[in-house]
Amino acid sequence: MRHHTTFRQLEIFESIARLGSFTRASEELFLSQPTVSMQMKKLAENVGAPLIEQVGKKVHLTADGQELAQATREIFGILDRYTMSVDERRGLKQGKLSLMAITTASYFAPRLLGEFVKLYPGIDVSLRVTNKEQVLASIADNLDDLYFLGQPPEDIDVVATPIMDNPIVVVAAPDHPLAHKKKIPLERLARESWLMREKGSGTRNAIERRFAEHGITIRPRLELGSNEAIKQAILAGLGISALSRHTLTLNQGQFAVLDVEGFPILRHWYAVYPAGRQLSVVARAFLDYLLGRGDAAPAAVGKRKSPSGV
Repeated sequence: MRHHTTFRQLEIFESIARLGSFTRASEELFLSQPTVSMQMKKLAENVGAPLIEQVGKKVHLTADGQELAQATREIFGILDRYTMSVDERRGLKQGKLSLMAITTASYFAPRLLGEFVKLYPGIDVSLRVTNKEQVLASIADNLDDLYFLGQPPEDIDVVATPIMDNPIVVVAAPDHPLAHKKKIPLERLARESWLMREKGSGTRNAIERRFAEHGITIRPRLELGSNEAIKQAILAGLGISALSRHTLTLNQGQFAVLDVEGFPILRHWYAVYPAGRQLSVVARAFLDYLLGRGDAAPAAVGKRKSPSGV
């Protein structure tokens, strides 16, 4: 097998196994889908067994595929450790940094990364922005250097470092009747039409907890899958919402931030990595850079461990 299998084939296979999709793998690796399919066919021929089963749009690994996926991760892990040792000898003149972030973090993560790259232009960086489920899956498989999350996972053993304040504010259209009111009671706000992210969203959980602390239950008028969709719905007059202030960075003056009792809800953005992972020189330097910035969260590194010790 090793005389015919290429590193690129293993890289494609690992991406499919991790993302569960030929389409996502081709997008991540900047390859056409026919190229991805052809390479996977060749890989299966080299192995001598089917590796992937596709039922509709869903991709499943066979038993041989699962074993190869584990072996591939171990191979990549060995190469990462080798790269880390090389980086240590070179310092920060060269090296790689792999980051992954939930969608909301896209409002600030590229800026932070850009600032760091200006300081160390020889570093090769990558940033993937995706949904929370994909980020948690990547953390569990220990695939990237650092992850940006608004809430550390509860069931994975990680080190979570607060890097930035993440205030949750109540947002309305600029012509909303409450736009110029002061100290709006939560009871009054609960009567408004609320626009919410899907259940399980960290922001939504924080909002519902704040109202529940005062014995109030709010029921959303609409559930929307992204912050941008919520902002458009607000401007369309469909209701109000509570969002991270970072989501308004590019929309100064377009929205009214309401003066509400109990708001803003003060949260943090976290840089997260698996507790068993040894950070590379570059990743450690980037984390130190984040903590040394003027608006970094004034909190220490914290370790979150699952009840099962995973």
